[in-house]
Amino acid sequence: MTPERFIAEVRQQQEPLRRFLLALCAGNGALADDIAQDALVRAYVASGSFLGLSKFSTWLFRIAYNCYIDNCRKARPDDAPLQEAVAVQSGDYSDRSFRYQQLYQALEILPEKEKAVIALFYFEDRSIKEISAILGMPQGTVKYQLSMGRQHLKQHIQL
Repeated sequence: MTPERFIAEVRQQQEPLRRFLLALCAGNGALADDIAQDALVRAYVASGSFLGLSKFSTWLFRIAYNCYIDNCRKARPDDAPLQEAVAVQSGDYSDRSFRYQQLYQALEILPEKEKAVIALFYFEDRSIKEISAILGMPQGTVKYQLSMGRQHLKQHIQL
């Protein structure tokens, strides 16, 4: 893949990728942008290995999801209150403060796989087959995660 083609493909996927990561990061725009930047760097470095066996967007979203999982593994749970306090002080919650606040709060309670499936299905209108390829899980598991995610969101929103 040429650098020019890579840039053209990324331009088309930049906003959908950010929306997906923003949903996974529960509205934390700064964190979503950091992960997106990491994903784009990794994708550029690996762009020579893109064979076109799947859509570029599927390949890119898979890389971004892996970056998100890597970030989750690095984050220590006992640091969460400190990180949230810093984010609030620095204004990183600007994306959370308006229209989607209740949705982001509801998504935050979901397990990571359910959150990713819900975000791809509803935010990005991805098919079950595409979600399966992006997340590396069987289609039946995607359907199950989608069902459980809906159920958990419904329970949370009804409270």
